[in-house]
Amino acid sequence: MSLYDEVGGAPTFERLVHAFYEGVAADAPLRALYPEEDLAPAERRLRMFLTQYFGGPNTYSQERGHPRLRMRHVPYPVTLDMRDRWMRHMLDAVEQAGIPEPQAEQMRDYFLRAAHMLVNTDDGHGHPPLTP
Repeated sequence: MSLYDEVGGAPTFERLVHAFYEGVAADAPLRALYPEEDLAPAERRLRMFLTQYFGGPNTYSQERGHPRLRMRHVPYPVTLDMRDRWMRHMLDAVEQAGIPEPQAEQMRDYFLRAAHMLVNTDDGHGHPPLTP
């Protein structure tokens, strides 16, 4: 059974991603990284991506092709501060979604690795961007 199924499938991922974007909407510096006025399209893309990554339907790849996370994030200045803000909202969302352990730990581990990998810009405090 996939993690997607273990945590309750689509309803759980809807709660998770919606809670995450509620946090983003209230975080002005992080919200500024999202070019669309309405966060609904970003919410849908993330929900499709996470659904697929954790073993659910592959709608993301059918609609958008290979995820190419680093490539898709290159246009945006992802600093250590932005990474930390993103993580704070995602960790809160995991909790709000009621995801049980050990699945929540697996998700937190993935989110931490992915967020760290996407840092691409010096934050102005002497922290250089990561290199692939």
